[in-house]
Amino acid sequence: MLQTFYKYQGTGNDFVMIDNRQQTFDKNNTKYISFLCDRRFGIGADGLILLENHPDLDFKMVYYNADGRESTMCGNGGRCLVAFAQHLGVIDNKAVFEAIDGVHHASIDSNMVKLQMQDVPVIEKHQNHVFLNTGSPHHVQFEEAIDNFDIKNKGASIRYGEPYNEAGSNVNFVKKISETTFRVRTYERGVEDETLSCGTGVTAVALAMHYIGETEKNNITIHAEGGELQVTFDVENGLYKNVWLVGSAKFVFKGEI
Repeated sequence: MLQTFYKYQGTGNDFVMIDNRQQTFDKNNTKYISFLCDRRFGIGADGLILLENHPDLDFKMVYYNADGRESTMCGNGGRCLVAFAQHLGVIDNKAVFEAIDGVHHASIDSNMVKLQMQDVPVIEKHQNHVFLNTGSPHHVQFEEAIDNFDIKNKGASIRYGEPYNEAGSNVNFVKKISETTFRVRTYERGVEDETLSCGTGVTAVALAMHYIGETEKNNITIHAEGGELQVTFDVENGLYKNVWLVGSAKFVFKGEI
């Protein structure tokens, strides 16, 4: 059976997009999903996203990691899905959709997509790192030698180590550039490697840096390996709210497999 797909990328974080409004895609076939994401034998992507109908909102987002398993929220994937929804004519320039972590608002202007992330009420400051959940769990720590750092092996050791173990956490290594600018490299669980960008990770870095006093600003620029993203937010009594992730989301190609 031929499967029509669309490929999108947001700052190098790439996704296979499938219009599943007719519920024709087998969501239980993890091997097939993993195959589609395989960069040698399939299409190649960091994850696969289904766009589905929603009874009350514009659409529903169903996200799978490259390992074929349904996963937690993906910020760049959400932004790319908004662009895909516009391409399909599901939305005009604004969207309200449901993801695994709840309802999200978004807007799109040309290739730039603004996605509202969930509020973050709890941030844990530890001796050498910060942990928080921005729709997905994120470990954030400084690494000055970020250019030559062994992201894959060091990230894996943290991802599978205490206290995360098998459930795991995404791992972000950060270098401060200025009061408003940080650089990040991210190891993503489910991909089990470095990705060029991670939307929930970029969001986590911005909030973590503000929380521990590395910046007093609430409009932060993050340089990921695949491009630049902005994160804006408000803080009220320790609650991070009105969190927005802003960056490009681009169509790459359409095909059948």
